[in-house]
Amino acid sequence: MSNFTTEAFTLLGIGLAIIGLRWYVRISAVGIRGLQPDDYLMVLVVVSYTLETILRYNVGARWHGLANNGMTNEQRAALDPASDEYTWRVNGSKTQLMGWAAYSFLLWCLKAAMCTFYLRLTDGLKKSRVPIYVGFVLLIITWITIICCVMLTCRPFHKNWQIDPDPGNFCQPAVSRVNLFTMVVFNSITDLYLLSIPIPMLLMAQIRLHKKLGLVLLFSGGIFTTTAGILRCALILTNPIKGAQESGNWACRESFVAIVTTNVPMIFPLIRR
Repeated sequence: MSNFTTEAFTLLGIGLAIIGLRWYVRISAVGIRGLQPDDYLMVLVVVSYTLETILRYNVGARWHGLANNGMTNEQRAALDPASDEYTWRVNGSKTQLMGWAAYSFLLWCLKAAMCTFYLRLTDGLKKSRVPIYVGFVLLIITWITIICCVMLTCRPFHKNWQIDPDPGNFCQPAVSRVNLFTMVVFNSITDLYLLSIPIPMLLMAQIRLHKKLGLVLLFSGGIFTTTAGILRCALILTNPIKGAQESGNWACRESFVAIVTTNVPMIFPLIRR
């Protein structure tokens, strides 16, 4: 078992445990009937995070980190369609495509959960809710745009796993620049926007400075996910052959941190006991 496989499934186990702890805290506080939409969104997070981890595992363990990128025209022409490598590259490309969808769905579910949590925090404060509603609209528009880029940029669709002739960068899911830049830009914009919602309220709150700073730090986890997304982009651009495998590893780490930072505010009351 590779080091990343051990790491990925360890992070998966910890991530699911944190979500389970969140449900325990919430049910203890409000009962099952008192659960809110952000609590139920965690069901989708569990499914998509598990799927993403399995897909990333398959990229390395079953398809040997290969896809339809990182080949010369001569290598493409010489590759036998009946060979194992051909199968690995085709299936690796399909898995990378599914990985983009699972990765974006997971992160946007977590962002939607944070928006819903902010609605609960501002219950009865109509003016404070306007930025949150804008956030929901922003999430819907950006996620639809990302899925359209992933699924519609390469036409016809089967070129996403075409080996010969070279389908071009847009049709190489592991290193597609349009997918990469769209994801990095929209992920960064939405993370920073969601971060901008609670921080002003916390800074104006009449609480002790150390508590205020602690809460600001608590809600600032999006900074790491933004940084990880930019690092992932750099890995692919600087090493298009091996960078795709390493960037997939970072995607799992980014997803884990996003799960932790989204759920810690929910389990904070338990931590304070």
